[in-house]
Amino acid sequence: MRVALDATYSLGGNLSGVGVYSREILRSLAALPEAADSAWLWCYRPHRLRAAFSDFLPERCTRRPLFEWWSPAADLFHGLNQRLPHALRSPAVVTFHDLFVITGDYSAPEFRRRFEQQAREAAARAERIITVSRFTAEQVHALLGVDRSRIHPVPHGVRLPAGLPDDSRREPVVLSVGAIQLRKNTARLVRAFSAMPRHWKLVLVGSHGYASREALEAIDASPRRSDIVLTGWASDTLLADWYRRASIFAFPSLDEGFGMPVLEAMAAGVPVITSNCSSLPEVAGEAALLVDPRREEEIAQALRRLADDEDLRAELIAKGRRRSSEFTWRRAAEETWAVYERLSRRK
Repeated sequence: MRVALDATYSLGGNLSGVGVYSREILRSLAALPEAADSAWLWCYRPHRLRAAFSDFLPERCTRRPLFEWWSPAADLFHGLNQRLPHALRSPAVVTFHDLFVITGDYSAPEFRRRFEQQAREAAARAERIITVSRFTAEQVHALLGVDRSRIHPVPHGVRLPAGLPDDSRREPVVLSVGAIQLRKNTARLVRAFSAMPRHWKLVLVGSHGYASREALEAIDASPRRSDIVLTGWASDTLLADWYRRASIFAFPSLDEGFGMPVLEAMAAGVPVITSNCSSLPEVAGEAALLVDPRREEEIAQALRRLADDEDLRAELIAKGRRRSSEFTWRRAAEETWAVYERLSRRK
């Protein structure tokens, strides 16, 4: 099978969740034994084509340009970021990550309009839709009118650490990973952190995102301002170091299509607090404390429980490691390949 994929978002160091998904699924598909006879066309839109030539290219993979009105000949095209080029010469699969741009006030109006148009067009034209969670699958069905028979939930994987972290290095740190913005609920987390014992610190890893003003004002106004660390964007190495050092991971996001940092923290042996809404209960299972993200006191109570209860921390660490081990990129690639094969058999 000759498969073309939109690899545009897999490039660069400061990758979003979509970028991490693109990078990992591309590499994992290329490594699948059952796809050993396939050829892979990694396609890049013009603004990223030059950068693509500095990227590692596995065996049986070739680079191709991708334009709105031209795409390479292939048996199948897979759009990895809920959009498809206008000109397609093959059946299409498209991955939908989330629809919070449509459902919430988390993006600029012009971006929201363009996103919804592209999403509706992709949903109408794709023969199969992959979603990263059952939550997103239901949104695609309800909001975009896609029949459930065309939708295939395929969860992300998580890159597991090479060895178990040295728990003796743990520090009194509450870690949160994600853009500083309204959707990530940073302001409420900052205010909830104020109730933590004085020796604890809050470390926020992420760049400033859309509507970050409330969060930044909450940080500046916090009576614990000196205990709040903003790292900005962090490399994989620096992020891994914070996961090794943290004693609590807090991710009270208002809306997620998946929530990859939850699994990263679990894999690193950090007990997790996350939200009881969107995809997060589906991802966390019974391995996290779930809170209503709109209630600051609930977030604060969960933080204090984990700070005070060593047995609870140990229980969640063990559950989290088991839970995260269920999510692998190999499994995601296998399930994606199965979607390709079902579509190929229909031809």
